[in-house]
Amino acid sequence: MNTDPQIPGDSAQPDAAPAAIVNNTAIPLAPTPKVARPAVVEFRNVTKIFGGEKPFTAIKNVTFKIEDHSERGEFVCILGPSGCGKSTVMRTIAGLTPQYPQTSGEALVFGRPVTPSSSDRGMVFQDYSSFDHRTVLDNIAFGLECQGMAKLDRHALAMDWIGKVGLSRDKDALKYPHQLSGGMRQRVAIARTLILKPRIILMDEPFGALDPATRLSMQDLLLKLWHEQQATVFFITHDVEEAVFLSDQVLIMSPAPGTILEQRAMTRSALPARAAQREASFLQHVFALRDVMEKLEQPA
Repeated sequence: MNTDPQIPGDSAQPDAAPAAIVNNTAIPLAPTPKVARPAVVEFRNVTKIFGGEKPFTAIKNVTFKIEDHSERGEFVCILGPSGCGKSTVMRTIAGLTPQYPQTSGEALVFGRPVTPSSSDRGMVFQDYSSFDHRTVLDNIAFGLECQGMAKLDRHALAMDWIGKVGLSRDKDALKYPHQLSGGMRQRVAIARTLILKPRIILMDEPFGALDPATRLSMQDLLLKLWHEQQATVFFITHDVEEAVFLSDQVLIMSPAPGTILEQRAMTRSALPARAAQREASFLQHVFALRDVMEKLEQPA
């Protein structure tokens, strides 16, 4: 006789359906239907035309959908030729003028039309955006201050984030932006955004001005923090290697007026950035994307 304990999922008998007991009789209940979660971001034929004496169409019929994977997040890089409208897409998601609102089409966040800046979205810009008259500590705590958090509480959280982004709590907390390197200022900008725990993080070429070594270390740091946040990241870059290293998906845009040519799934390496770039699979993705980009960047 087999007396081994039954292992869940290893039995020949299927799990019993949920049932209610009425007069000692089991009456099967209908299974609870799964409710589909709305996409984190969805664009439906979004077009933006800037007016003036010579109207300019920045993006045209942009359509894509990024599903909600709140249990792990999603990292989406946007690639395309210069001037194709990558920042227009990003700033439309953020609800920032003059890109927002779109001229036509639907731009949805969590199933609802985009509204101006909201706490569920945070943005890190390419330019260093710290407040010059504030210390590192007060720069990082700025959003919490705007939310009305008490000074001691917001400073405690900001000190924690100073360490999380690789700065020194003892040496850097009371420095001002002009006393920091470019990489350090971007660490402050990232901390100021992530401390608010946005569900969508928007990053417009945040590492574009950094030297190669600093850029690689910032990529590693960003993935580490993103895994902790479990948010959805939209990341604009011109660097193919950066896109391959960071992405779950890549949105490839056409020359202006930009539209989405392809939404390509990626497989991220588990190695740090410097080591990942030596992997054969990594290089295959890089060469494939470079071929696409070279064709897009050729003169019409």
